[in-house]
Amino acid sequence: MGWFIVICELLFWVFVVSGLFTRYVLKWKKTSAWLFFCTILADVVLLIIAIMDLSRGETAQLTHALAAVYIGISIVYGRRAIQWADDQFVRRVMKISRPAANVPRFGKAHAKYERQGWYRHWFAWAIGNAIILLMIWLVGDFMKAKELIKVTLFWSLILCGDFLWSFSYTIWPRKAPQTR
Repeated sequence: MGWFIVICELLFWVFVVSGLFTRYVLKWKKTSAWLFFCTILADVVLLIIAIMDLSRGETAQLTHALAAVYIGISIVYGRRAIQWADDQFVRRVMKISRPAANVPRFGKAHAKYERQGWYRHWFAWAIGNAIILLMIWLVGDFMKAKELIKVTLFWSLILCGDFLWSFSYTIWPRKAPQTR
């Protein structure tokens, strides 16, 4: 199962780079769109393999839970990762200058940016945990599903820490340095 996660992550980036190459170098817009769509198919294949494995009565392992986490993160952050790769490809390979993303660093705008980051994290957590709950239901035995439950608890703890960090900027906004 662990190898399937690695393979799907590699496929994600192969499809992204191939999509960028066909979009900018070969100018094949439809082909590049299909290659970007294949990033989603890699996630679907991973989910199907994990669910099939558990439905055969296997004891849930950390890799099953990581597949669910990976899919939640991929759904929420996949588009941003593709956009980041697109910007890098255009700037470094195609040598076309684009304005850098304007990420606010101070004040209320920065606090809002941090909160939005936490909302994305929460959405990935919700998707991943919905998949984990489905897996727990498939296993049907809490003793066989304890690795899934551990990952849910650990990720929930990380989400709480991220909440404290992200929302702290709402209470104590980062101030811009004083200029002389």
